[in-house]
Amino acid sequence: MNRIHGLLELAARFEHAGVVLTRVGLVLVLVWIGSLKAFRYEDEGIVPFVANSPFMSFLYRQPAGEYRQHMNREGQLVPVNREWHERNGTYLFAYGLGSVIVAFGVMIALNPWLPQLSAFGSFLVFGMSLVTLSFLVTTPECWVPSLGSPEHGFPLLSGAGRLVVKDAIMAGAA
Repeated sequence: MNRIHGLLELAARFEHAGVVLTRVGLVLVLVWIGSLKAFRYEDEGIVPFVANSPFMSFLYRQPAGEYRQHMNREGQLVPVNREWHERNGTYLFAYGLGSVIVAFGVMIALNPWLPQLSAFGSFLVFGMSLVTLSFLVTTPECWVPSLGSPEHGFPLLSGAGRLVVKDAIMAGAA
């Protein structure tokens, strides 16, 4: 029993280290993912989320469902699709979004020197995470499609859905 008590005391002493590590991880993810918005494959990958979102779809120029005909797979280059994304405003929006995400990460990283700014950045990331989680409701691509298998739809997350659901952790970390 003494060993268990000792282990619990040791774990309690590492609580602050866990908070710091969580903050570092959150900053790393925000800066990395935000920076990826400088690459077109990443910009094209978020189109289904933005196009179907009642909070953001107005930021694109083309009709919401039209993107399905112009999606490139990661690593694929189809020039006509890239031209469509240029006309749609896909890249311009993603550059702005990426800049905002990186700024949130930097705000949180400034915690040792500017804790109030860091707290504000955390609040903004919490709100951003809620918007991202709303994609589970608004984006059909978040669920395994019905392509013949009996395994499809809710609660079976597709790759896009698995990307979105991680924001539940981001909200908690923020």
